[in-house]
Amino acid sequence: MNPEEKSGWTPLPHSDEDLERAKAVPDTPQTRAPAYRLAWDDEEFMTRRELRAVRLQLELLKPEMMLAERGIRSTVVLFGGARIPEPGGEAWAAKNETQRKNLEANARYYEEARQFARLCSVESAKTYYREFVVVTGGGPGVMEAGNRGAADCGAPSIGLNIVLPHEQAPNLYVTPELCFNFHYFAIRKMHFIMRAKAVAVFPGGFGTMDEFFETLTLIQTGRMERVPVILFGKEFWSRAVDLDYLAEQGTISPGDQHIINAVDTADEAWTIIKDFYEIA
Repeated sequence: MNPEEKSGWTPLPHSDEDLERAKAVPDTPQTRAPAYRLAWDDEEFMTRRELRAVRLQLELLKPEMMLAERGIRSTVVLFGGARIPEPGGEAWAAKNETQRKNLEANARYYEEARQFARLCSVESAKTYYREFVVVTGGGPGVMEAGNRGAADCGAPSIGLNIVLPHEQAPNLYVTPELCFNFHYFAIRKMHFIMRAKAVAVFPGGFGTMDEFFETLTLIQTGRMERVPVILFGKEFWSRAVDLDYLAEQGTISPGDQHIINAVDTADEAWTIIKDFYEIA
């Protein structure tokens, strides 16, 4: 290959070339020794505690590079419970009859998340899927619904999975080339917010609350630009979180609770986003 034909050409050997050369050596005690391995090809070395800072950088850089290569500039984030079933599906996470009934009733949010993702993806198509790309946590429940809604339109969508003690596999609707996996929650959270033009929060548990309040904190402290933050399920959130009470107690400023919009339907949510960005 001519130097002009090779992307990122340099007169020095590329890492992939040296990796092949490093393996094409005689099999001896010296070449089998861990010390001989190229540092970045040595899994045992790369997973040492002392390499944590390097791994943090890599987790930030890998998705950033791959999303940039796809030309993805902005996203719409869907947060929500992994335990919420598809309408008519099994409430697999229910631990008692009350939970089963409530999860089955909350299954309507699966369909709203799916429809909301469809609306976002139709708009995204106008920019050749560079803006308003759907991103979820990549798992089941509301996350699956978001990726599924994008897939309904033939649109790409992103999944930001996380390694957990219990098995967590990507849902089958995430675009494979945009399906990422993280070890560090902090870096995963950064990737959720770095390109977010809107954040939609559906009923969920501790994880959803964590992501929701972190987003509010970033906006309230001015560390993040104001974007629409939309709560799906007025009745659910009126009982789960009482921001008016926090304002009354003085633990947040009057008006901070108005960072959020509460809706019940995908159409309501998309109207908020259209009005905010003056989309025709």
